[in-house]
Amino acid sequence: MREGWYSDKYFINIARTLAELAKQGYRFGGTAPDLSDLEMDLAAIEVGSIEVEMQWFPRRTPSCVVVGVDKALAMLQECTGYFDDGGRFVPTYDRMEVWAVPDGSEAPYEGDPANVTPVMRVRGRYRDFAVLETPTLGALTRGSRVATNVYEVLKAARGKQVLFFPARFDAHEVQAADGYAYQIAVQLFNQSYGKSLSAFVSTDAQGDWWGGAGGGTVAHGAIACFLGDTAEATMAFAATRPADVPRIALVDFRNDCVGTSLQVIRTMFRKHLELVRAGRTDEAARYKLFGVRPDTSSSMRDVSVPPLGDRALDCGVNPRLVFLMREAIDREWQGWGLAGEEKALAERYCREVKIVVTGGFTPGRIRQFEDLRVPADVYGVGSWLLSSCETCGTNNDFTADVVRVRIDGKWYDLAKTGRKACDNLMLERVR
Repeated sequence: MREGWYSDKYFINIARTLAELAKQGYRFGGTAPDLSDLEMDLAAIEVGSIEVEMQWFPRRTPSCVVVGVDKALAMLQECTGYFDDGGRFVPTYDRMEVWAVPDGSEAPYEGDPANVTPVMRVRGRYRDFAVLETPTLGALTRGSRVATNVYEVLKAARGKQVLFFPARFDAHEVQAADGYAYQIAVQLFNQSYGKSLSAFVSTDAQGDWWGGAGGGTVAHGAIACFLGDTAEATMAFAATRPADVPRIALVDFRNDCVGTSLQVIRTMFRKHLELVRAGRTDEAARYKLFGVRPDTSSSMRDVSVPPLGDRALDCGVNPRLVFLMREAIDREWQGWGLAGEEKALAERYCREVKIVVTGGFTPGRIRQFEDLRVPADVYGVGSWLLSSCETCGTNNDFTADVVRVRIDGKWYDLAKTGRKACDNLMLERVR
């Protein structure tokens, strides 16, 4: 990174140009119309060692959850400097002035690039950190995009749990940073809305930066290993996995989410009740079904859903399917012929089974489910969490501008037309 391996080439070019000019003792020889009112000899300015003020800011409307600041600061701390004539790196971070907001802040943007909310501000010799503009912007853009998308999904879900499932939609190298962004968004949502949601990721890598661990249950491939018998696959999982791992049955393998859910519930409860009767309550906990997960393809209609001729209403994990599942699960215990405490246990067992919906969920689709009061308990969201937002109108979530220069010990505004130095009361000096 110090050598510019991750940097757009024009940043390397300007850094090397300024370094060469500094060696030559070059002095400014042009005109500076934006500084024409200064009563000083601009020809004395050593351009090669010019000090500038740069600000990093988001351009996602109406706002974004800022994540990536810590990573960007680490880049600045470790990679600001220059290589001497012997090829040794000379760090100069301690000569800089740096301000930043904490990860998890919110930054508004109304669409006017002259009125922005900086999340980082740096003052220092430009050639020492010019090559870091690309990777620092990348860290902020990626982290903030994921965190903001998660935050939008959490708001749409109105306090219901959201599982973080985007690992399969991008390169493995980004999992740790993405999982960290998700966890920051969950923390902000809890703080803003008085909730206590936990962060649930699907890979260990996604939890690496904050001490989390991946979780999951049974995949379609596992059911195929049991020759398409979802109930047997779930029983085997329950028998071999620790009791604290939630038992969530994937119930769309045969495109009959209602029938498969009921088969799994009957099979699991039968073993659960057997162990309760034997007084082996700890072992019985292994067969407590946490939930069922429909993941029906958007091109297929589940056999339990009567056709209406409307693809949006018929196919995939749609509201009608979830209502049918909830109704069937809640009444399943009635046909088990139990009485007394065992009848109450059976009713509670069925009613506590949650429905975890997955498959192409976005904030808009989640809001539709919530507006219709669909009895979905948990949303699993994948690829949308890595996408550009639905309404912000730009893929370039962050940019950076030089907005001031230091001349003769004083700072003067100097930015390209349409940009200016802005402030953010949340900026704190980084020591």
